[in-house]
Amino acid sequence: MAGVFDIDLETEDISDTEVCNSAVFIKLVSHTVHFILESVNRNSERVGPDCFELLTVLGKGAYGKVFQVRKVQGAQMGKIFAMKVLKKAKVVCNAKDTAHTRAEREILETVRHPFIVDLLYAFQTGGKLYLILEYLSGGEVFMQLEKEGIFMEDTYVCLLYITLALGHLHSNGIIYRDLKPENIMLNHEGHIKLTDFGLCKESIHDGTVTHTFCGTIEYMAPEILTRLGHNRAVDWWSLGALMYDMMTGSPPFTAENRKKTIDKILKCKLNLPPYLTIDARDLIKKLLKKSPSQRLGSSKGDCADIQKHPFFRHISWDDLLNKRVEPPYKPQLQSDEDVSQFDTRFTIQTPVDSPDDTTLSHSAELAFAGFTYVAPSVLESLKEGFSFEPRTRPVRRHNSSPRTPISSLRVSIYSSISRCLQTDQSGPGLPLSRPVVSGGCKQLLFLLLSWWQ
Repeated sequence: MAGVFDIDLETEDISDTEVCNSAVFIKLVSHTVHFILESVNRNSERVGPDCFELLTVLGKGAYGKVFQVRKVQGAQMGKIFAMKVLKKAKVVCNAKDTAHTRAEREILETVRHPFIVDLLYAFQTGGKLYLILEYLSGGEVFMQLEKEGIFMEDTYVCLLYITLALGHLHSNGIIYRDLKPENIMLNHEGHIKLTDFGLCKESIHDGTVTHTFCGTIEYMAPEILTRLGHNRAVDWWSLGALMYDMMTGSPPFTAENRKKTIDKILKCKLNLPPYLTIDARDLIKKLLKKSPSQRLGSSKGDCADIQKHPFFRHISWDDLLNKRVEPPYKPQLQSDEDVSQFDTRFTIQTPVDSPDDTTLSHSAELAFAGFTYVAPSVLESLKEGFSFEPRTRPVRRHNSSPRTPISSLRVSIYSSISRCLQTDQSGPGLPLSRPVVSGGCKQLLFLLLSWWQ
């Protein structure tokens, strides 16, 4: 910030004229800050559990539940979302689980893609973490696999969606590591979205490996099982296993228990049914190479190498990315609240977000600092009607100095406003995460301070 305002504390004595000007400026800033605070209240949104009405239980896991909810106040009121609720006390029991939870939250904020689920809000209470995601009413691809048994080859468009989504993650140094039918969902139009980023690993670029044992056994690459180090090539193995599953009705290596399944993945030869086309057989073989260095997609070309395979020769990737390709399956839905594509074991349950008054230690609470989030698209809708474009103004110089001196009084004013600009949304006692003042408000302050210099 010093670079913006060019502050120099070694200044000359303050003149009477400057004191008078300062008093005028203080009054101006006082009115401006009052206006900005009103603007913040009008153009930002604090969300919590009371902003959402629970409609249906969509799923349940070890750490919490996923609900279908309706927003009942604030921006996007009346819209349907999916709300993922995690219990802090269970997450903090394991350092890896804490890291995975933070990674999921950060990745969903950072990575935006047509085939990756959108995060709209994130917030926390004393005992829980909340992620508000777009509601994908078409349900899991897993449910469709159960209904269909196997998919015909011309319906494998979902593999194309996933290929582009994984390629986008890899380009950002992220490996997914949990590709399976349960984590692939359909929106109301039948377009595929990748969900559940809890097992992702960041900062995995060319030459970098990680060693965490994680994923779902039937879709895990051999190098994860041997714990010798793995990189983004594991996602292409999982894509091959998913492709095999969709075309045959089961993953390529399965057995009656985990140990035997692992042995098959590491040692057994891949068997392909004769009814698959030559191109499909070739692609699966190249994706399921046990040596990651020989696997299709393992080179620097990554996703581009897979896109060039003959199996996809009739695909316009640009049309697919822009959703100009007709999805092979469109869910039959009666309304925006329709949950017919979800497992009835969950949807018949009464939706209750049980109270949690668990008290965590200060260090445990710090693990979730900065968790609060509001998507840029939401903020943009809140800022409608407010915009401010500062005029270009020449920098004023005093006494031909390369930098404009600034009095201690000005520094005090600047410090106060800086603290206003850096107010955190995550709650008292937590480190700063991001400003709540909108960009337009910041520009207004910057202009005022620059003008006064």
